[in-house]
Amino acid sequence: MLKVSSLTSTQATLVGLFAPICWGMSVSLVRGIAEGFGMAQGQFFLYCVATTCVFFIVGLPDFHRIDKRYLYFGIPTANLSSLTFCLAIFTSSGGAQTMEVGMVNYLWPSLTILFAVLFNGVRTRWWLYPGLLVAFGGIIVILSGDKGFSVTEFVARFAENPVSYLLALVAAVTWAGYSSMTRAWGKGINPSTIIFAVDTLVFLVLWLLDIGAQPVAASAHGLMSVIFGGIAVGMAYVVWTLGMSKGNITVLAAASYFTPVLSCVFATFWIGAELNSSFWMGVVLVVVGSLLCWDATGRGMKKFRKAT
Repeated sequence: MLKVSSLTSTQATLVGLFAPICWGMSVSLVRGIAEGFGMAQGQFFLYCVATTCVFFIVGLPDFHRIDKRYLYFGIPTANLSSLTFCLAIFTSSGGAQTMEVGMVNYLWPSLTILFAVLFNGVRTRWWLYPGLLVAFGGIIVILSGDKGFSVTEFVARFAENPVSYLLALVAAVTWAGYSSMTRAWGKGINPSTIIFAVDTLVFLVLWLLDIGAQPVAASAHGLMSVIFGGIAVGMAYVVWTLGMSKGNITVLAAASYFTPVLSCVFATFWIGAELNSSFWMGVVLVVVGSLLCWDATGRGMKKFRKAT
């Protein structure tokens, strides 16, 4: 078991840097699981692996210390984020659209900061709002295809599969909301094991209800996606929390905003996504916009990160 007290600040930072790498794998792995096992069945297996991994590392939280508001509103919000994210990926069509959906979900860092300013009293500077516009502009570029920044093409692309894109946006908003609730009500408690256990039960119910198409036979690619995905999802929560506790928060926060880039690199070989130059330009804008938002809040956001 990893112990914070036994690590130096540098070691904790290095451990924490594995989290953005794991997050960068999540979109492609969820897609691989959906293709190899079906949505509900595959996610049930993934969260079984993730829950087991997290339980043996961080165990169960002290239920007596959990704020009732956090228990009844915060944790279900995290579960809703997981469910809508998986549904968004599952309902997307092909590798390229899967990554487009993933980029919409990667608006969560900017939204998290916005919620922190609106609901948690975090002080900000004026360039927060231009940063938000740049990040959202990046999504328009991504969904505009070869046309670059085109509102017309963006609307047309969105209309092809509005459910998938809206689910991804809901996933981003709910994760930002959960982060805001964690800041307000979390009391330093890590509820990851509970969140993953509930996710496991939710996808088990969906599987039993036969929701989500299932393949004729499980594929080796799907099996590897389950194993790697479960470990990646579970370890991301654990190492991020450890890094936030003792590592260099500035380095870790900045590194987290490059998750979309890592996600695209991984997608090119794991799900064969073909990403054009306009897509990469949009990704850059999302990253730059997120970094502007982070910089606008300064050190006031140092304890307000995903999975704290």
